[in-house]
Amino acid sequence: MPEKKKFGTFAGVFTPSVLTILGVIMYMRLGWVVGNAGLLGTIGIIIISHVIAVTTGLSVSSVATDKKIGAGGIYYVLSRSMGIPIGGSIGIALYVGTAFSIALYLIGFSESFNSYFGYGMTVNDYRITGTIALVALTILALISTSVALKAQFFILAAIALSLVSVFLGTNEFAPQTVPLFSTEDAVPLEVVFAIFFPAVTGFTAGIAMSGDLKDSKKSIPIGTLAAIGTGLTVYILLAVFIAFTVDPELLKSDYNILMKIALFAPAVVAGIWGATLSSALGGILGGPRILQAMSMDKVTPKIFGKGKGENNEPVNALLLVFIIAESGILIGKLDVIARVVSMFYLTAYGFINISYFLESWANPDFQPSFKIKRWIGLLGFIACFLVMFKLDMIAMMVALGVITALYFALQRKEVKVQSNDVWRSVWENVVNKGLKKIDDKDDENTNWNPNIILFSGKSDHQKYLLELGKTVSGRTGIVTNFKLILDKNNDTPLRKVEQTVRDENFKELGIFARQIKVDNIYSGITNIASTFGFSGVEPNTIMMGWPKGLENSKEYSRMTETLLHLDYNLLYLDFDRKSKFGDYKSVDFWWRETDSKNAEMMLNIARFIIASPRWDNPDIRVLFVNNNNVSVELIHDKIAKLVEDLRVNVQIKIINNAVEQKPFYDIIAEESGQTNLTLVGIPDYKIEKQAEFVMKTNHLFQTIGSTLLVKAAHNFNELDLDLIQNELNTVDE
Repeated sequence: MPEKKKFGTFAGVFTPSVLTILGVIMYMRLGWVVGNAGLLGTIGIIIISHVIAVTTGLSVSSVATDKKIGAGGIYYVLSRSMGIPIGGSIGIALYVGTAFSIALYLIGFSESFNSYFGYGMTVNDYRITGTIALVALTILALISTSVALKAQFFILAAIALSLVSVFLGTNEFAPQTVPLFSTEDAVPLEVVFAIFFPAVTGFTAGIAMSGDLKDSKKSIPIGTLAAIGTGLTVYILLAVFIAFTVDPELLKSDYNILMKIALFAPAVVAGIWGATLSSALGGILGGPRILQAMSMDKVTPKIFGKGKGENNEPVNALLLVFIIAESGILIGKLDVIARVVSMFYLTAYGFINISYFLESWANPDFQPSFKIKRWIGLLGFIACFLVMFKLDMIAMMVALGVITALYFALQRKEVKVQSNDVWRSVWENVVNKGLKKIDDKDDENTNWNPNIILFSGKSDHQKYLLELGKTVSGRTGIVTNFKLILDKNNDTPLRKVEQTVRDENFKELGIFARQIKVDNIYSGITNIASTFGFSGVEPNTIMMGWPKGLENSKEYSRMTETLLHLDYNLLYLDFDRKSKFGDYKSVDFWWRETDSKNAEMMLNIARFIIASPRWDNPDIRVLFVNNNNVSVELIHDKIAKLVEDLRVNVQIKIINNAVEQKPFYDIIAEESGQTNLTLVGIPDYKIEKQAEFVMKTNHLFQTIGSTLLVKAAHNFNELDLDLIQNELNTVDE
């Protein structure tokens, strides 16, 4: 198969870019801009426009030297750095903007062509001339890209001659004074800027040819920046020359003033026609390649990805460009089209700049050979959206709305290619820096942010334990569920990729899930508790089902002793399979003098339960067993102060037990038999007393509903529940 024709920096990037930059706006509207904005106003517009152009050109050039740039130019850069959804949505906007810019150039050509030959100067006349020119250029592009690019060398020469002719021209229209700023009767600067801005968008014409370049990493930076620099120089020099050569009132009304002041008018005519036609040709060559690249990535219909000939020319994509460009030509008004094109390009350029900024900030694999400062991309992004906001806030919102809709549509489509997703790098970088910040701070006396290791086991009621685990972790807490696969031999552990569990139930609840092989369940739990986690986000809570039938298990006792030694918060759920959590309307908290730390942990859990959508405004009771005949009013006031931060009505019930001295669990059974969820603190006890504690607790669970046992770690504050001492102090006072 014949080798595909490739182009160098001058032919492939600089020439198409500079011809588009020195195009219709320069010839047909720069004088009008000077007349309305004044000399300094015009220079300001040129500089602001080039701030956006330069930052975008630098950004895209840097990204282009990091990755292999394929066909599709800027779309390819964005899709391989920021992912298909954002790359595709901006690519579509850029494609449509490119197609409409063709109409902009051809309507400008029509104005000059019809004026020179004395044809009709109405909108319909422009439409006819523009359509004929569009058909002719489309046929040229279909014949050969190479022929089209070679034709641009002659056009470049014509533009150079026309500029020489203008600078050597007459000064018979010279103004008496040169206005530096706009006058009262001038068009608003926002409108002037919007019409001028497409003049600096031409550098994308060269980048769009990326798939046809011999060395895109070399050609794109050099060719793009050279074209932007050339354009900036020419525009400032020409603006200064026009301001001192032509009266501003004449500039406002005569779009063909450059032909009238030129030394040789036909040279200017040739330059205008050459520039407008070559700019349109650049869009006709570059636009279809963007669409073809998107179609090959399955972003747009695959029919537009098919090409013809040995160079895979994007014929189908070209026909769609023709249709969009023709619709722009039918608008027929250059100023209207220019404003539409400005919004499309400003949106695209804004995201190109933020793409570079995020890549350089977050992606550790971003190593471009063309290095620039990171803030340049951020500056370009801010400049684009400030200008859009100033030009037309409604149009900006519409543009962002369209981009957002395209983004979510492509995200749902789940198009995948081999590319880097900068958003993943961004989140990884944010997490990394956040972990370091957290790790640097002392975690004592801070609010409890749960990080729960959950052992839910596989059962019919697993989802309820998962649900409660997510509830008590709060909005910002972390829950990691471990599935332990018992393998007595445990010769070959699961591969890392197999240890991550991706299940809809976990995803819906926002719970991370993992699975590992263990040769013993209890030692497996101990090992996970001892090793899982990393600096900054250390797990602080173990949650599991209540261990019925294990009261005499030495392995279970050793596991519990280790968990207590590691100083984890412990949560054990005894789930009532019959009543479950009832109607999620009632919660009881049981306190006693020895629950000083457990009580504070229960208060934190209460806050999370209250905030949970499932537990919608539950009735919360704090029940305190008064075994020492302390004043009921004193106990009530003390507890009321402790629970006032919950900001919900909490019923406080004091149960006097000084005379009867009923067992604690018997009182719980009497009071909480119908409660949906009961929280009880685990007292401090010797590990050898565990069997006795488990047996008594099992007996309690037979008489009440779902219960969560709580054992707080040492980092919780001790609530002052020493009510006997408090009463003595009160009496002394």
